[in-house]
Amino acid sequence: MSFKKLQFQKITFEEMDYNANQFFQKVSSRRSVRDFSSDDFPIDIIKNCIKSASTAPSGANKQPWHFVIVKDPIIKRKIRKAAEIEEKEFYGGRAPKEWLDDLNQFGTDWNKPFLEEAPYLIVVFSKKFDINDDGTNTKNYYVSESVGIASGLLLIALHNAGLVTLTHTPSPMAFLSDILNRPPSDKPYLIIPVGFPSENAEVPNIKKKTFKEICTIL
Repeated sequence: MSFKKLQFQKITFEEMDYNANQFFQKVSSRRSVRDFSSDDFPIDIIKNCIKSASTAPSGANKQPWHFVIVKDPIIKRKIRKAAEIEEKEFYGGRAPKEWLDDLNQFGTDWNKPFLEEAPYLIVVFSKKFDINDDGTNTKNYYVSESVGIASGLLLIALHNAGLVTLTHTPSPMAFLSDILNRPPSDKPYLIIPVGFPSENAEVPNIKKKTFKEICTIL
């Protein structure tokens, strides 16, 4: 393992405070959107956002993630149909009453039109191991944590680019591996519909917890 000198430029406390506040103002406007426009945009925007996500730290630098960009309407329809089968089971009895009660405020159900309406889907896969050229496996570490961090960076990068997103996790999601022809090393982690909001898109009027509720200073 070789090393190189860290490239770091120190800035003033005033600049640090300004940057932190500006970033908070930017990310605090991010919302999960379920009503998408069909308007298209260059795929290179998504590519660059995924490149940003790939800078995430990971256990032993294994980078245990894979991203699949889905634009083909036929594949999107297959994903929607398979997801709705699982969602019908979820809303029809698989989910406990407490969970369904918590979801009622958002007005969601098994129907997931956004999986077809959004011009792109990004399907995130976690990789518990890598498959080497000789067919052997190499173990990855802190996979869920690493992929979670990368997914968070991806959401912020997409928001920063001027797009809206939704985090969708039908359970189980094994159908994604079949539809997208992923190897056994890849486990579906998250579906992210990406695009512009529809003209009359609405979002729930929710509030975030206060700083005192989420943070303790000792």
